Amino acid sequence: MESPYKGKTGLRRICNALFYSFDGLAAAYRFEDAFRQEVLLALILVPLAFFMPVNGTGRAMMVSCVLLVLIVEVLNSGIEAVTDRVSLEDHALAKRAKDLGSAAVLLSLINVPVVWLIVLFG
Repeated sequence: MESPYKGKTGLRRICNALFYSFDGLAAAYRFEDAFRQEVLLALILVPLAFFMPVNGTGRAMMVSCVLLVLIVEVLNSGIEAVTDRVSLEDHALAKRAKDLGSAAVLLSLINVPVVWLIVLFG
């Protein structure tokens, strides 16, 4: 069965998508401890990037790698929510899905200091 929201077009679709996105961000902030911690990290690092003696491209890279952590965390939380919705029983594939999502978050977190160090110290 197809979603009843798929038939919406134009401005109505854009408005719906915007509000669903805000709902998703609010849910991530409310229910995910890791997301709140990463938001705190972003609130520190993003403004800090604007005070660093780097060019616009370097600054953009510094900010985007921090935002990437938030993006990956939201995707990981979605994977975990769907996995839990399907079944709360222990299953090798459920564990693999959750572990892969967690690994993606870890890689995005490792990316932050790597990018910052390369931008700052060449």
